Amino acid sequence: MAGEFGNDDEAVPAEDQTVALDLERLILDAPRRYTPYQAARAADVPMELATRFWRAMGFPDIGQSRALTDGDVIALRRLAGLVESGLLSESMAIQVARSTGQTTARLAGWQMDTFLDNLTQAVEPGLTRAEVAYPLVELLLPELEQFLVYVWRRQLAAVTGRVVQAAEDTEITSGRLAVGFADLVGFTRLSRRLEEEELGELVESFENTCSDLIAGYGGRVIKTLGDEILYVSEDPATAAEIALTLVETLAKEESIPELRVGMAFGAVTSRMGDVFGTTVNLASRLTSIAPKDAVLVDGEFAAALEAGGAVPPSAADADADRAPTRVDGVEQHRFHLQPMWRRPVRGLGLVEPWLLSRHTRSD
Repeated sequence: MAGEFGNDDEAVPAEDQTVALDLERLILDAPRRYTPYQAARAADVPMELATRFWRAMGFPDIGQSRALTDGDVIALRRLAGLVESGLLSESMAIQVARSTGQTTARLAGWQMDTFLDNLTQAVEPGLTRAEVAYPLVELLLPELEQFLVYVWRRQLAAVTGRVVQAAEDTEITSGRLAVGFADLVGFTRLSRRLEEEELGELVESFENTCSDLIAGYGGRVIKTLGDEILYVSEDPATAAEIALTLVETLAKEESIPELRVGMAFGAVTSRMGDVFGTTVNLASRLTSIAPKDAVLVDGEFAAALEAGGAVPPSAADADADRAPTRVDGVEQHRFHLQPMWRRPVRGLGLVEPWLLSRHTRSD
């Protein structure tokens, strides 16, 4: 586990134990001093609460091994202090510990896999990879630490801005979001034919391309699942633009399979950076039935696009020969919607999908 306090000394050769301990001391900037009980007592935190915090952060139970440092005591004291001051409830503090632990564990694992794997491949004669790793970590550590704090502050500023804006934005206040799933077609079959390195390059290219486009248009990536990416936006038109751009961009990449996207608009529950609820489930189901290189949306999403002027009014409400509305000389109707056959969707009943495409003058 990425969040381990220390190594199992009996399972690791003595030489590797020494290197691992040297790296740990370098990264933590402190020697091992405390057992869990001693650390909890030094932080003046009940052992039961300390254990809950450590487990929430992803750290394993280590019995009474002397594996904790002054840094662990300080962190424990700070987290407990937030509860004692009334700034956080105990359950909220546990959530903070869990979300931070899960996010940083994944980040740390990816960074070390990437940096150490790539930078220690050409090992100097007479040196082991472990011996090369120490000076690399020593050089990278302060730079990565400062960059992590910078990105976190930037992300925190963006989220705070959205929360403040929510006070005056009824769509955000009500928790209504446009949710999009983008999924590679036939990925499972393809993965059986590709070598491990080729598969890794494909997934990385897919995730990088999608993440860059989503962020560039103002959407938010919630998570990636290898061949699938989940994103959200407060604005359905923005989510629609992202979906079509993803399909158009990836269609030009010969090494990446066809893409299909499903989107829904409605109430969403957000927790620990993830999103849940019927709207999310519906977007996922629409993705599974979408044609190749196509985008399907639900009725709520279609209605939101029409209400915002992003698609022409339905035939029942408008003259088919009427030209698109123009704002400052620019066509307001950006998209076209085509109703598809109603079909049963597992767990959600009958659903009428709409096929989303670019608007043209002949639409």
